[in-house]
Amino acid sequence: MKLWSGRFDKNTDRLVDELNTSIPFDNRMFREDITGSIAHAGMLGAQGIIEPTEAEKIIRSLRDILADMDAGKVAFDIADEDIHMCVERELTARIGDTGKRLHTARSRNDQVALDIRLNMKKELAEIRRAVLDLLSVLLDIAEKNTDAVMPAYTHLQRAQPTNFAHYMMAYANMLRRDCLRLEDCAERMDECPLGSGALTSTTYPIDRERVARELGFARITQNSLDGVSDRDFALEMLSDLSILMMHLSRFSEEIILWCSWEFKFIELDDSYATGSSIMPQKKNPDIAELVRGKTGRVYGDLITLFTVMKALPLAYNKDMQEDKEPLFDAVDTVKKCLPVFAAMLSTMKLNRENMRAAANGGFINATDCADYLVKKGLPFRTAYTIVGRAVNYCIEQGKTLESLSLEEYKSFSEVFDADVYGFISLEECVSKRNVPGGPAEKPLRAQLNSISAFLAARK
Repeated sequence: MKLWSGRFDKNTDRLVDELNTSIPFDNRMFREDITGSIAHAGMLGAQGIIEPTEAEKIIRSLRDILADMDAGKVAFDIADEDIHMCVERELTARIGDTGKRLHTARSRNDQVALDIRLNMKKELAEIRRAVLDLLSVLLDIAEKNTDAVMPAYTHLQRAQPTNFAHYMMAYANMLRRDCLRLEDCAERMDECPLGSGALTSTTYPIDRERVARELGFARITQNSLDGVSDRDFALEMLSDLSILMMHLSRFSEEIILWCSWEFKFIELDDSYATGSSIMPQKKNPDIAELVRGKTGRVYGDLITLFTVMKALPLAYNKDMQEDKEPLFDAVDTVKKCLPVFAAMLSTMKLNRENMRAAANGGFINATDCADYLVKKGLPFRTAYTIVGRAVNYCIEQGKTLESLSLEEYKSFSEVFDADVYGFISLEECVSKRNVPGGPAEKPLRAQLNSISAFLAARK
């Protein structure tokens, strides 16, 4: 018999039960549900809404149920509909009518809003920690490769020289923003909705602030209608996780390219690659490919909840039961991806020689060659045209800018002199980019120190 069956003369159809139930997926919130119920029962007793002895009895039994659920001794029944009714049924079965007093001054509407916030606060903290661990890996890689010259790209074409540390710091800054977004999300999520009731609070003299403090919330929600119907925090979290996965996906694409024979900038450790069932020579970057693929899954979770919420009137609607599965799926997906991605990066080997060889091609010092002429007094657009003709000549002759003779340089402009060779060397090209954010030693060290300080502040 359903706990809400008093109004009904018939049992719900089996097919309705199968569609209506959420316990197959919301049972993972049993700890949060029981924790919230313990705080609620304590408040009811303290406020004299129920007898203090009854509150104590409820709390003791709830703690026993929590221990039994942790030990896998309590079955989750589809007839219970959700984890809230499962816990209440188990409580009533153990202590009788006293257990029926727990739901005083509370609705499943504010109860589920509480459980999701408690659960997502915990998950956010774990994901944030994993992001920081990955950020630490990037910092370590960057510290060891400040002198590893490589080409940077636009349009996937070699563009200008940089170093591997500078490249890693680009992704480090993305992850720092991801961490800050998660922290902002956690701050906005840190509101206790319990006490909102079904939608217009309750007539009982409850103490919402007491419950919020006991559950570790910074504050209570300010409006009971909003308290039960708000899922902005869930959408914000899914949005933040989607951006995080987008960053991992972009990084994965680079890893996949760098592993290819066409690049061969890195080699993944055997523990983080797979082979082919038919081609014995293959070593596939499947981890990076899976992370790239799972990004779409997290995007889908975000769009799912946006679509669920887009036309719902206040307050709670059963549609909102669809909030949990995309949330849980996105959380589980991100939590699987982050640690394996960090391990994959920390064990990969760099092929500095191939990076350097790639940087030698593609005329990535052409901009520096133009800058050389500008420093000699030519307007930039004039210098740009001169170097463009020189590059075209090199392509026709199978040469590089470094291999042109001074006579050949002077055929394009008498401004060229012997010092051009030092000016366009790759190491010089990198070291001259000595502005904040650039790859030269001083600005690069500032970037490394900034990320290091960011991590140290969060230990």
